[in-house]
Amino acid sequence: MSSAVTSGVAIAANPWLAQPARIAALTQEVAGVATYHLRFVDPEVNAAYRFRAGQFNMIYLPGVGEVAIGVSTGGVRTGGVAGPTPRTDAAAAEGPTWDHTVRVAGQVTTALSRLGVGGTLGLRGPYGSVWPLDEFVGKDVLLVAGGTGLASLRSAIYELLNNRDRYASVRLLYGARSPDTLLYASEYPAWIDAGMEIQTTVDRAAAGWTGPVGVVPQLQSRLRPWAPERTAMICCGPEVMIRFAVRAALARGLNERQIWVSMERNMQCAVGLCGHCQLGPQMICKTGPVVRLDAIEPYLAVEGL
Repeated sequence: MSSAVTSGVAIAANPWLAQPARIAALTQEVAGVATYHLRFVDPEVNAAYRFRAGQFNMIYLPGVGEVAIGVSTGGVRTGGVAGPTPRTDAAAAEGPTWDHTVRVAGQVTTALSRLGVGGTLGLRGPYGSVWPLDEFVGKDVLLVAGGTGLASLRSAIYELLNNRDRYASVRLLYGARSPDTLLYASEYPAWIDAGMEIQTTVDRAAAGWTGPVGVVPQLQSRLRPWAPERTAMICCGPEVMIRFAVRAALARGLNERQIWVSMERNMQCAVGLCGHCQLGPQMICKTGPVVRLDAIEPYLAVEGL
């Protein structure tokens, strides 16, 4: 199981220490979901910070609490497939931002949604295992996402597309409740131009929608061409979707060692101390959130575990 963790990063020297960060910009993605472009207040910390696709940070609001959020993109942006274009030259000169796409779902995220640009918070991380993209060189890479699970694949998408010649194919299957809840839709043209095939589906159609209506595993069953012996799949979304997506992949010839999933909803304290992240015998904060299917499959079928 791949469980590489970034080390030697200044921000993570003390796993409990949250560094002050400011909301440099805010992008409203869809109703109830926004991307917070965060920059550490200390320029040296901001320059030293690094993360790898699949990892997460802890966002801390004093007096409210903290929540684990995956890093959706970040670093120095140069436009194109390197990431969303900087908002202004002046903002880019202040250093990179570290972007977190957040759905309003609880006390902390509700309080975060009220801060606005210029608001300050605490940020600690990065934590967790990563998408093992180096293991996929020469293979067909299949990304499967549901709902806001696409946020945890977004940094992997940019890494894959910035190194597109290393992979045989890169395909994204993505499902959402309705067309107006599809994340990052404005970025799809750039992703396609960079060499990624995208198929989307929705649970409920709306006026003007001409795409598929149904669940993501239905897209998997119709996927052509298909070479299971050289395919690697990464998946993130609601656990019910993950279970059925995994089942569909196994039925089409993938084995458990070719599939990686993100169990990010289990994150709580980030260091495996509080016990909320326990899934079977594992502390997902320590062994995940990215885990290979053969290490987690027995527990995916246990609802509410």
